[in-house]
Amino acid sequence: MSAFSRFTPLIQSLPSTIPFVGPEAIERQRGRAIAARIGANESGFGPAESVLSAMREAASGTWKYADPENHDLKQALAAHLGTSPANLAIGEGIDGLLGQIVRMVIEPGMPVVTSLGAYPTFNYHVVGHGGRLVTVPYAGDREDLDGLLAAVKQENAPLVYFANPDNPMGSWWSAERIVEFARGLPETTLFILDEAYCETAPADALPPIDALIDMPNVVRTRTFSKAYGLAGSRVGYVVTTPGTAQAFDKIRNHFGMNRIGVAAAIAALADEVYLKEVTAKIAASRQRIAAIATQNGLAPLVSATNFVAVDCGRDAVYARAIVDTLMSDHGIFIRMPGVAPLNRCIRISTAPETEMALLEAAMPAVLKKLA
Repeated sequence: MSAFSRFTPLIQSLPSTIPFVGPEAIERQRGRAIAARIGANESGFGPAESVLSAMREAASGTWKYADPENHDLKQALAAHLGTSPANLAIGEGIDGLLGQIVRMVIEPGMPVVTSLGAYPTFNYHVVGHGGRLVTVPYAGDREDLDGLLAAVKQENAPLVYFANPDNPMGSWWSAERIVEFARGLPETTLFILDEAYCETAPADALPPIDALIDMPNVVRTRTFSKAYGLAGSRVGYVVTTPGTAQAFDKIRNHFGMNRIGVAAAIAALADEVYLKEVTAKIAASRQRIAAIATQNGLAPLVSATNFVAVDCGRDAVYARAIVDTLMSDHGIFIRMPGVAPLNRCIRISTAPETEMALLEAAMPAVLKKLA
C-alpha cells in the first residue's frame, strides 16, 4: 500500500495505531453487539436531564462555530472553582490538551517521565512528538511519587505526568503528598496533574485550587467525560497560572470546541444536585463490582474512580482470557491494564444495574470455562 513519500522521518518511524481498541471496533471484529459497555470508563448513567435539555436547545445553533475564546465556559468554570478565567485553558477533552502540552514542551529526543502502565494516550502524544519515555514502575499498585521525582532529577526531564486518582488501578495519593511532590520538582519541569476522576475522589485526595495555582510549572487537567457523563462531547480544561494558560492560545485549535458540547458543560456545572446524585450512584456501583468480584474468588482493589481494578490472582494471559471470553460469550466489554504486574488485573467501569446484572450472571460461567 503506497503512502506519500515525504512524511517526516518521525512519522515514517511510527506505527499507525491508536492507544485503544474501541468497543465499536470490537463489535465489528467479532460480529457481535455489546450488551454491557463497561470498559471505557464512560458514565453509563449519562448526563443530567438539564444538560440534555441544554444540548437540545443548542443543537439548532450548531451551524455556528463555537466562541474561539470560550468566554462563557471559562466564566462558569472560574465561578465553580473559585479562580479567575485567566487561570483556565479549554480543550477537546484531556486527550486533546495532553497533545498540546507535549507539543509546547517536548522536542525530539527529550525525556518525559511517567509511570509504567499509566494512561497510554499520554505516551502516544509523547512518542508522536519525538519524546523519549522514561517510565517508573508502580509500587504496591500505586504510582510511585518518590520514584517519579528521582527519575525527573536524574534525567533533567522537562515534563512529568501523574494521574490522581490513577488510571488503570484506581489508586490515589493524599493532597498533601501531591503538593509536596509538586513543590519538590525543579522549576524547569512541567508537571501534568491529571485529575480526570476528581469528582469521584475522596476530598482529601484533591489539593485545593489555590494550593498549586501560583506554580507556573503545574497544569491540572480535568474533564467533563467522567462524572458529568459527557465523554462524547469532548470538553476538558486546564487549571494553571495565567501565563502558562495563555501559552495554549499559541497552538490550540481555536475553533476546536463544538457549541453543543460547550452548552452541555456549562449546564452540567450548574446542576450540582445531579452531580451529587450521580457520584453516589458511581460509588454504589463500585461496591457492586467489588461484591461480584469477591463472590467469584477475585480480589477488587479499592478505587477512587468510576471503575474498579480486579486482581484475578494469576497472570496477564488469564486476565486477557477473562476479558475476551466475557465479550465473545456474553457481549460484555471490559478492559485490562497493559503491562506487568498490573495486567494480572481486569478493569470494570461502573454502570447502571442492568449492566451489573449481566456481569454478575456471566462471571461465574466465564471463570468455570477457563478453569
